[in-house]
Amino acid sequence: MRFLADENFPGGAVAALRSNGHDVAWIRTLSPGISDPEVLKLAQAEDRVLLTFDKDFGELAFVTELPATSGIVLFRIQSPSSIIMTEKIITVIELRDDWAGHFSTIDNNKIRMREL
Repeated sequence: MRFLADENFPGGAVAALRSNGHDVAWIRTLSPGISDPEVLKLAQAEDRVLLTFDKDFGELAFVTELPATSGIVLFRIQSPSSIIMTEKIITVIELRDDWAGHFSTIDNNKIRMREL
């Protein structure tokens, strides 16, 4: 899948997703410091699912009417270490292939998905 990792997304998770064959662009190396609306525009322009820990993208996605071809995965998981966090992220991402077109929230216990 094609993903856009937000600037706040862990580097270890970006590397692991890439190792698993995913095409992952990362804001931290592409355009650090750009605004959230610009991040969404980039995800849309490149047809990528946004991966983030930033809750503001929920409101933005519905206000800007993000196209159904894009998607957002909001992680609300907590972990004692970056290694365990990366493992959780990879496990959840690999569970599904229908992230596009949805606003998805991932917490420690469940996945919630809402169509965009």
